[in-house]
Amino acid sequence: MINKKIPYARHLIEADDKKSVMDALEGEWLTTGPLVEEFEGAIRNYCGVEATVVSSGTAALHSIFSSLNLKTCDEVITPPNTFVATQSTAILSGAKVRFADVQSDTGNIDPESVKSLISSRTKAIVAVDFAGHPADLSELREIAHDNGAILIEDAAHSFGSTYRGQKIGSLADVTAFSFFATKNLTTGEGGAVATKDLELMRRIRQFSRQGIVRDNAYFQGSDLDPWFYEVQQYALNYRLPDILCALGISQLRKIEQFKDFRRRLFEKYVLFLSKFEALKLPAVRSYVDPIWHLFPIQVPRGARKEIYMALHEVGIKVQVNYIPAYWHPVFDSQDYPRGLCPVAENFYGGEISLPMYVDNYLLSEEYFARLERVFSRYG
Repeated sequence: MINKKIPYARHLIEADDKKSVMDALEGEWLTTGPLVEEFEGAIRNYCGVEATVVSSGTAALHSIFSSLNLKTCDEVITPPNTFVATQSTAILSGAKVRFADVQSDTGNIDPESVKSLISSRTKAIVAVDFAGHPADLSELREIAHDNGAILIEDAAHSFGSTYRGQKIGSLADVTAFSFFATKNLTTGEGGAVATKDLELMRRIRQFSRQGIVRDNAYFQGSDLDPWFYEVQQYALNYRLPDILCALGISQLRKIEQFKDFRRRLFEKYVLFLSKFEALKLPAVRSYVDPIWHLFPIQVPRGARKEIYMALHEVGIKVQVNYIPAYWHPVFDSQDYPRGLCPVAENFYGGEISLPMYVDNYLLSEEYFARLERVFSRYG
């Protein structure tokens, strides 16, 4: 099976997932129906806080930022080693982004770097759970609250992880999830927001559903006819249809199975790759239980491209996560020089993500023999 191509991530759709979607297709609702509330309820029961589903992880972040009433003088602190949606949604909502450096072992935002950037203009700190490993949420929440800011968790990688025994989604002031096709559970495209703050959730739901208000307790006018509704702000349609919620409901039932498989693959990677001294393997804090979305390794800087190409040549389609956000041309007009976050830039310079998803082939001796062919060259 040497010709078998191994993507760095992919979905797992089984018979029960297909049946769930087919049942939705044969039902009365394709969108805005009962499966939306059922999926939201399943997330709420799993995470322990209120949840609403949206059309993507980006939509989740945009709905959060747009509900904070940010001004052009307001600042949001984020790490740079994440997909640019973390920053672009804040900027599109009116804020200025400040980039904090990361920890060299986990790739997560460094609380000490955050402290150096915090000011009276800081309205939010965004903790991105890189590769599925939760950031230092207790420290970051304390820093945020001591300075009148909120802690937003970008948990696109970490649905199913726990931090100090608590489910991700229940720790930050508000959390954004992604259910993209490569994530720990998928709806194809989709996402969710979780928070204990019911007023914030009301605003997030309103923004993600075109600004429509149907509850007359919040009407600004006096018309109480049964068909009446108000649009109180310019907003967007970020609804997640019932068809995709059906898939999400089915996938969520299996999240602990997915987590267990990813843990076993992580442990096998560590056992196998530890013999190669040139490689640096991902760290795991004692107080977290991650669901691994990526297996990020650090390779010798001068050999990264060579190793990347060699892995592709043996059919292992690895990825690099992530180009520092402020390196992208969209930030050229702003004052974000190279070298701004040296640890994050160094982390990127040696990072390669090995495949991490549910597929028994990834546990096979044949797959690890492919890895051996490449990494044996580097001791």
